[in-house]
Amino acid sequence: MRKLHYLVAIALCLSFVGATFAQDLHPSRRPSPTDLVNTFVGDAYVSITYSRPYKRGRDNIFGTKESEALVPFGELWRTGANAATQFTATGAVQIGGKALPAGTYSVFSTPNAESWTLHFNSRLGLNGAFARNPETGNFENAYSADNDVLSIEVTPSTLEEEVDQFTISFDSEGEGTDLVLQWITTEVRVPIAAG
Repeated sequence: MRKLHYLVAIALCLSFVGATFAQDLHPSRRPSPTDLVNTFVGDAYVSITYSRPYKRGRDNIFGTKESEALVPFGELWRTGANAATQFTATGAVQIGGKALPAGTYSVFSTPNAESWTLHFNSRLGLNGAFARNPETGNFENAYSADNDVLSIEVTPSTLEEEVDQFTISFDSEGEGTDLVLQWITTEVRVPIAAG
């Protein structure tokens, strides 16, 4: 009988530990949880799915490679964390004054101190800029600028208050809508209009 009590106690402890680990896998507890933002631009429904990294004590987010910045100037960034950020529009839209046909695109950025380039790319299903090679099973760089449907250059600005978690949002004022990227003290705004 005593052995049975021990076995029951061990089973209960193991189930409690398993449940605790399962709770830690909840998306809200991930280091870079997934988020979805959406709006209407004219008749087009527009949505962005992306992962939101936190600062987590890192003081050098955007900067030079020599300074060991997390996102070095001049290098392609997935515009978030984990899988490549995805932008979907059910109708044609204008982004920064340039036409983007209806569809779903991966969104990449090339940050620099004075300007950023945003890339809307037709290649989907990427883990960042990488994809698994079906022949070797290895992850390889799968981003190609040849698949950019639209690239635009925008000017970043500096925020007065720090934003701890990378955030993409839509800001609608009057008849215009801006796609807004914010992290730490950097903000990038891109006007979006019906296409």
